[in-house]
Amino acid sequence: MPLPLSNRETIASRIHFLGAPFDVIDRDAVIEALRAGSNQTPFRYIVTPNADHIARLSSRDDLDTCYENAWLSLCDSKPVWLLSKTRGRNLDHITGSDLTRTIFEDVLRPGDDVALIVAEDRIGVDIAKAYPAVNFRWHAPPHGILEKPQAQQAVIDFVQASPSRFVFFAIGGPQSEWLAANIKGHATARGTALCIGASLEFLTGRRKRAPLWMQRFGLEWLHRLSSEPQRLWKRYLFSVPVLLRLYIAEFTPPRQSEPRQ
Repeated sequence: MPLPLSNRETIASRIHFLGAPFDVIDRDAVIEALRAGSNQTPFRYIVTPNADHIARLSSRDDLDTCYENAWLSLCDSKPVWLLSKTRGRNLDHITGSDLTRTIFEDVLRPGDDVALIVAEDRIGVDIAKAYPAVNFRWHAPPHGILEKPQAQQAVIDFVQASPSRFVFFAIGGPQSEWLAANIKGHATARGTALCIGASLEFLTGRRKRAPLWMQRFGLEWLHRLSSEPQRLWKRYLFSVPVLLRLYIAEFTPPRQSEPRQ
């Protein structure tokens, strides 16, 4: 069942493109807003829609409000960003991986509390070793968490019991976005959460991100596909035609309802 729309703190104007919400805000403004947060900030979360997210949103009504209720929704995909430019949309391309690296290198202070929701305990161990001045706590829920109410509640309880300056959801989508959206409704939860996929593993070097030239030319998706073809080929095969259909629909004016007789 879809979550109800909730009031959210607004620091940017929001538009919709390809059926997904995006906030019109530049990278510097995002970073400054993140610097202002603390472990007493009422829980809020950031989503970073890419082509795969957009394709999923087009077929999953239950996920719409998970993105709509986000404090910020930022364009993670270079191809989506390029398509937005053809329609005169003034979006910045801000990836979850870049945002995560900036937080760890330029925003976090010694002694800050950070909570991690990770696929495996080793990810938390690796990050804690790489950034020893930060206080990390982590929780590794089981796979298939969206079908396991007790596991969902365990994540909610962990975040509520761990007031942190930042909370990183690193268990992939849509489970990261769904959990963050459900935690937002709990008044005692604290911190700024980010749904960031494999970004923590890029930081520790356990996974390799695409070379800079591929990132600049919007080919990061190709690097991921070549790195994990068995896991990703079906996802991309589904996403591309959906993205094209949604893009074509951007040129079609909405139908006006006919007056009743």
